[in-house]
Amino acid sequence: MKGKFQTLKSVKMTRKKSSESLVRDIKRKTRRKFSSEEKIRIVIDGLRGETSIAELCRREGIAQNLYYRWSKDFMESGKKRLSGDTMREANTSEVQVLKKENAQLKEVVAELVLRNHILKKSMNGENSSE
Repeated sequence: MKGKFQTLKSVKMTRKKSSESLVRDIKRKTRRKFSSEEKIRIVIDGLRGETSIAELCRREGIAQNLYYRWSKDFMESGKKRLSGDTMREANTSEVQVLKKENAQLKEVVAELVLRNHILKKSMNGENSSE
């Protein structure tokens, strides 16, 4: 009897874990991603002070700590820019897009160099046989 109870308990635990991981995966995949422009708009709305931060966050569907993190980043980057630091950190999506584009361009260049090499060989071969 004890063995069956433990087996049943482990099956329930497995179901619970799998349902929890399923919910976690759904939340992760449906998580809203805010563009830089949206973040700036939200932070500026908060700085205007027309509504409370709590109300703004409820309206936008974000947590208050996320708003304050964005606000801090906004202020820090403004401070860096005003102090003459014009270097901008690229976010990861920008870097990935640029890396992909760079790889595609390298492939095109390699293909053109190869074609050029083949063309030169064929031209040299035709000239030497005549």
